[in-house]
Amino acid sequence: MYFKKFPKMLYDFRINGDTKGVVVKDISRNVRVRNEILANVTLYDEYDIIDGETPEIIAEKKYGSPLYHWVVMLCNEKFNYIDDFPQSAYELEQHITTKYGAGNEYNTHHYIDSNKNWVDSSNPEATSVSNYDYEYAENEKRRRIKLIDPTLLQIILKNYKDSF
Repeated sequence: MYFKKFPKMLYDFRINGDTKGVVVKDISRNVRVRNEILANVTLYDEYDIIDGETPEIIAEKKYGSPLYHWVVMLCNEKFNYIDDFPQSAYELEQHITTKYGAGNEYNTHHYIDSNKNWVDSSNPEATSVSNYDYEYAENEKRRRIKLIDPTLLQIILKNYKDSF
């Protein structure tokens, strides 16, 4: 639904030395939800994403249709399913093992002081933070999102249609 009204454009692809023009959607067209809606804190609720939930599942729960997944993503300025949304527990474990190597998941990533500031290991207040704990905390930061009140959905849809 989101890309349905995007204009088409001719894009040249170079394949095996040959240039071929192909008609594609102009995805560089960037539609934003009106700033005044996003700025008004009373118009949205905070929502904590549950493991395995996708923007489609959240849109179905909140707006009654998975087709409004783009509303969830735009309102939160999240454009990448992989990097902008929390990973499930299994995916997170796989990510940590891949990133740091098998057997290094609980090695020290960095040190913090009593104020949670990163410090050198020689600091008398230094407490180690493991690779696992660091990645887990980063993943949790992506869990809380804003959901626009369903009563504003029609305004957002009108704004979207009017932008073309």
